[in-house]
Amino acid sequence: MSRLLEDLRIVEVSAFVAAPLGGMTMAQMGAEVIRIDPIGGGIDFTRWPVTREGASLYWAGLNKAKRSVALALDKPEGREIARAIITAPGAGAGIFLTNLPPSRGLDFTTLRAARSDLIMLRLVGNRDRSAAVDYTVNAASGFPLVTGHGDAPINHVLPAWDIAAGLYLATGLLAAERHRTRTGEGQEVVLALSDVMLATVGNLGYIADVQINGSARPAIGNDLYGSFGRDFATADGDRIMIIALTPRQWRAIGAATGLADRLEMIGPMMDVDLETEAGRYEARDAIAAVLARWCASRSLDEIGRAFTGTGVLWGQFQDFRQLVRRDPRCSEANPLFGAVEQPGAGRYLMPGLPLDFSAQERRPSRPAPRLGEHTDLVLSEVLGLSTGEIGRLHNERVVAGPDGR
Repeated sequence: MSRLLEDLRIVEVSAFVAAPLGGMTMAQMGAEVIRIDPIGGGIDFTRWPVTREGASLYWAGLNKAKRSVALALDKPEGREIARAIITAPGAGAGIFLTNLPPSRGLDFTTLRAARSDLIMLRLVGNRDRSAAVDYTVNAASGFPLVTGHGDAPINHVLPAWDIAAGLYLATGLLAAERHRTRTGEGQEVVLALSDVMLATVGNLGYIADVQINGSARPAIGNDLYGSFGRDFATADGDRIMIIALTPRQWRAIGAATGLADRLEMIGPMMDVDLETEAGRYEARDAIAAVLARWCASRSLDEIGRAFTGTGVLWGQFQDFRQLVRRDPRCSEANPLFGAVEQPGAGRYLMPGLPLDFSAQERRPSRPAPRLGEHTDLVLSEVLGLSTGEIGRLHNERVVAGPDGR
């Protein structure tokens, strides 16, 4: 946690990954982020992974450090309260983040009528407003057909486009807020998930590769495209990745393994310059054949000792259990993490903000709220409602607290 953005109030109505990640990023930098959900939870409130009791660890992971308000958004009065919270006065308030279809009265035109300097960040699927999610966008990106080997697509499980979109939303929010500070003008900022994918494919050069060269990246498994990198089996059944992006890293592999002379022979034999990425890529099979025997005759620990301090760029493959149980980076030895008690789930490692600001002391991670935990507080502090009025709203099931009532 940090206090860098403590003068901002952001209201979020969202689901799944991208928009909640954008809001959480702002919350971890100190912004007050009020998440509004339907009473009983939204469409992602019980999404996997869950505890044995059914509490969503997914939802908790993406909503840390936020406030939670539960409203009957299917009722006019519930939507009116949501609109009032979004448009409440304050120099750093009036910011609305969503990736859900606009509810009646929560569209940009209606909200701007209530607050002229409103900023609304909205994520849509495709630019034409048709639906899309990470898995459908990724299917169109070209990457599933160059992942692995052969012609069968592999739609990887990392929601890369959602993650990138969430960080784009956070960046766009800050840019729009800076513009409002200078000019007093609000605006609607719309981001299409498919455009995040298309921009990334273009930024990495794959569109130009087709149009300029008439070629496309092949499916080459774990090989590094355009340089040397490959996975190798160890004597004790683990697998590691060895990469040489630079001449220094390439020479370090030869020195650390004692195979420098053998590796140097490959260049003249194949008429390639192994000091270049292109040369190492062309000779990747011959290089890998030499390194594979060396790795297969040594355990993971032996390889680790051989590579430590040498400049070799390498890493081991590990599953989630191994990451949590044996990787010191995934522990409280890393200031990113703190052991935090998550209501309804238990105590476990929670990551904070990956950024380290020299002007700000790193503060402990905060858990996700219970659904509706801050309903009464927000209604009182932000809208100035009396205890009696808040009680009436509870009785009429317009709002709910953490107990669902």
